[in-house]
Amino acid sequence: PADRHRGRYDNEPLPIEIPTTEAMEAGNKPMWVRNQRNSRHGVDFGYNLPGFSPEVYYRRYCESLLAVDESVGQLREFLKQQDLDQNTIVVYMGDNGFQFGDHGLIDKRTAYEASAKVPLLVVAPGKIPAGVPFDGLVGNIDIAPTLLEAANASAPKNMNGQSVWKALCASDASSLNDRTLLYEYYWERNYPHTPTLHAIIGGRFKYIRCHGLWDRDELYDLESDPGEMQNLIHDSRYADRIESLNQQLWQLLKNSTGMEMPLLEDHGPRFPLRDKNQSPQAAFPKEYFSEK
Repeated sequence: PADRHRGRYDNEPLPIEIPTTEAMEAGNKPMWVRNQRNSRHGVDFGYNLPGFSPEVYYRRYCESLLAVDESVGQLREFLKQQDLDQNTIVVYMGDNGFQFGDHGLIDKRTAYEASAKVPLLVVAPGKIPAGVPFDGLVGNIDIAPTLLEAANASAPKNMNGQSVWKALCASDASSLNDRTLLYEYYWERNYPHTPTLHAIIGGRFKYIRCHGLWDRDELYDLESDPGEMQNLIHDSRYADRIESLNQQLWQLLKNSTGMEMPLLEDHGPRFPLRDKNQSPQAAFPKEYFSEK
């Protein structure tokens, strides 16, 4: 944080409930998630610092953002002084979400809501209604075609994403009701805690498929379980839905030329360490043991 902001939130509690290892196991979370809890990207050994505190980390992070808030305010004030504020579209967003204890993690490399979602604020005087929440599914790949349409320009045919300009101006997300987005993350040797993941984002149910790992996949009902703590992947009541979502996932991969995974050259330091005094290695899922 800037010196002028440091300590502003010292008395604020962490607004996130960090699950216990017992709760994670009871919710059928994958082994890799429970193991990542004790890693560079977990609450037990965050950034490989003994005694790491998610609470302090979160407070300092929020204090650092106060300088960003000031800069945005200065920019908008400049636009106003130059009589440009009524003819300028301002887009405020983050490049990724982040976990500050959600699922026992502190990183961004997962398909969970805290990681996959980013803040998005759009100001367009006379076009987009002010102060109105928009709950349509918008991806970062939509920003470029949206701004092009706002400027009465056409997006190149090979550009990913779709314009949501008309939906924003009408404050009507109904045209996006059935939309889904493909989530992709590829394993990095530097951070071996998170496997290759593919997921379908959008709608009531989220399906997450891990690749190259002897572990569970995941299914969450975001309506009844917005915290994504009860993995339904082996619940027989959802077998048909899981099969359908898996087929949809593979179709999205085929349609987006995503059938090949990048092989990345080693780059930078590796962070495989665990704290021997923190949470132990997770056991194999119970459904993987033979009853015979």
